[in-house]
Amino acid sequence: MILTPFEWTIAKRYMMPGRGETFIALVAGISLAAVMLGVAALIIVMSVMNGFRAELFDKIVGLNGHAIVQGYGEPIDNWEDVLRDVRETPGVVSASPLIAAPTFLTFNGRSAGVQVRGNTQRDIGKLASKVLVGNLSAITPESGKVAIGARLAENIGARVGSSITIFNVQGRPTPFGTVPRQVLYEVSAIFEVGVFDYDETFVIMPLKDAQTLMLTGDTIEMIEVTTNDPDNVDEILAPIKSKLEGQVAISDWKMINASLFEALAVERVAMFVVLSIIVLVAVFNILSSLIMLVRAKTRDIAILRTMGATRRSLMKIFVTTGFVVGALGTVAGLALGFTFLFFRQSIVHGIQFVTGIELWDPSIRFLSELPSRTDPFEVLIIVIMALVLSFLATLYPALKAASTDPVQVLRYE
Repeated sequence: MILTPFEWTIAKRYMMPGRGETFIALVAGISLAAVMLGVAALIIVMSVMNGFRAELFDKIVGLNGHAIVQGYGEPIDNWEDVLRDVRETPGVVSASPLIAAPTFLTFNGRSAGVQVRGNTQRDIGKLASKVLVGNLSAITPESGKVAIGARLAENIGARVGSSITIFNVQGRPTPFGTVPRQVLYEVSAIFEVGVFDYDETFVIMPLKDAQTLMLTGDTIEMIEVTTNDPDNVDEILAPIKSKLEGQVAISDWKMINASLFEALAVERVAMFVVLSIIVLVAVFNILSSLIMLVRAKTRDIAILRTMGATRRSLMKIFVTTGFVVGALGTVAGLALGFTFLFFRQSIVHGIQFVTGIELWDPSIRFLSELPSRTDPFEVLIIVIMALVLSFLATLYPALKAASTDPVQVLRYE
């Protein structure tokens, strides 16, 4: 829709109402602000929801792999053969033996329930970027050194160099009953993954040390698998499932975290629908402001018609007037949304400081910080939706303006 200089001049005049039209200008301003807030809210919420999913996936799957191969309620005895078969499966990037066992530890009279993870040296080295203090290279088999999560270290008051005692409650049978096994370890590194539950419970040690602590001999509990396509992990591992059927159970990240990611998906859709209503309300404001503008300009419209202005020209003038309000609100909403996302953590801290309420408790929110990941395609959909709704809101007032009969209006002038 291309405007002639005449049509653009009139449209600009109507975008800035004159004296006696303050109320119309106020409603138009409110419409612009409402569109801005609606678009900004959609961008912020969708980006945060995307950030939640991406961060949870990166941290949970990054630490636990894309799939777990484990025995049916017991350790895998022939794990070397199973490991070889898994590694030879097309699409599998890596596969590592793993021991994960719940137990507890003590330090200076404090105790905590923990999850002992026995990893290979290569897998322990992957945590290097997450280490806050200490050195992972010192954690070698039979060195008696471990790495613990930052929240766990804070809870028990441990630091690098501290000696902690880890228990195996099953222990060894003796003539006097089962005696829990306890082993003293030195904290060599403190890490922070960013997932509260992991940072509060995980103790990382070499695989051989975990086998010694848990008295599992040369067996392992599970094999951690990483593939080249996490979204199609079930298809990649289908051959190994059929080959080892009855021997091991294979659980991928979708099965392990199904409830969490499904809840996020449902919440994401629900939030989009609810927040879209804000944009719809803003569009109704544009509609009402244009209707008032048409009524206020009825005499002007009649004069323009007698001067030769066509119905098409009047349609274009009022559509442009309303659409520009929606477009400006959309652009302002983009700017506001991206600004909020850029300073999101500072804003959260500021609100917490002013209100005295902790808005982001990692023990509840699961992640240490408010995440964000903007999807350009979703932003495009939001912008198109706001512009299309703004355009549709202008059609009725524009049609009313174009259908004005100049004879009836000017008869009594």
